[in-house]
Amino acid sequence: MSNTQVTQEKSNTRSAELYMSYELANKEWKLCFGDGSKERYRGIGAGDLERLEEEISKAKKRFGLPDDARVVSCYEAGRDGFWLHRYLSEKGIENFVVDPASIEVNRRKRRAKTDRLDGKKLLRQLLRYCGGEKKALSVVRVPGVMEEDERHLHRELETLKKERNIHCNRIRSFLILHGVRNFSPMRKDFDQYLELVRLWDGSALPPEIKERAKRERERLSMVQDQLVALVKKRTGILRSGESDSAKRVKQLMSLKAIGVETAWKYEKEFGWRKFRNRREVGNLAGLCGTPYDSGDSSREQGISKAGNRRIRSMMVEIGDLDPVSARKQANAMV
Repeated sequence: MSNTQVTQEKSNTRSAELYMSYELANKEWKLCFGDGSKERYRGIGAGDLERLEEEISKAKKRFGLPDDARVVSCYEAGRDGFWLHRYLSEKGIENFVVDPASIEVNRRKRRAKTDRLDGKKLLRQLLRYCGGEKKALSVVRVPGVMEEDERHLHRELETLKKERNIHCNRIRSFLILHGVRNFSPMRKDFDQYLELVRLWDGSALPPEIKERAKRERERLSMVQDQLVALVKKRTGILRSGESDSAKRVKQLMSLKAIGVETAWKYEKEFGWRKFRNRREVGNLAGLCGTPYDSGDSSREQGISKAGNRRIRSMMVEIGDLDPVSARKQANAMV
């Protein structure tokens, strides 16, 4: 077979496929279709799946493709998460969720940016990726529904702890306005103690400050109750130890200096993934170096911070482990 025939065969194969990219927004989705030679741009309402199927059918007819032609699509990972990916996979559409940081950007000082241009750029990179250039895009590995759902418990705990600090600091700020220091918003006799607080001249706190501090304390109590309930729920899951995930958490807790917080985050954030070596673990956590070596200039710019920030911060906190424990910890996650 000659080179011309091979090229023509590849061209025919490419022409039997429909490629599309999505620009997802809160009110409207932008769709960009292409077959390698022509492009088509359409807009639909956000989440309108019936209209989406109609536009795919119209694009196939416009490009002269059969109804059963292969469809390959992609969109940037973001607010819409992975539900759209699961829907497209259910419909037989091969979809890729793309890391937004891997999309090429024009380096000119002033560059045009519209949804149409972004959609076309993403479509062309998808064509390159499907054509064999695997570094044209960084594809996100999509977790299962249950794996994604199990991440909410510890993430909600993080949010509640931040809210608790916000409420505590706010109450302290109310009182520091009148020179009252070293006040603990978490004390059980909060209301009674607030009545006993005196200002520099011996007078009581102004009434509005007291009322606002009490309302803030009520919100703090609600946050604290939810924190206690979530901690009890997590403890119950570990005590039962029925799931494979709970068993892996206990296995990590057997390592030196690894407690329930660290082990739980490690398992729930990327315990469902399969790693081939320690380098992949470091890449996912954003702990790989970023050297700058060009001509006579050579320096290290620090870690990339391109991975999971929760895992990265946890690894930094426990980074003072001895080498043997650190090696066991990495081996346990591979």
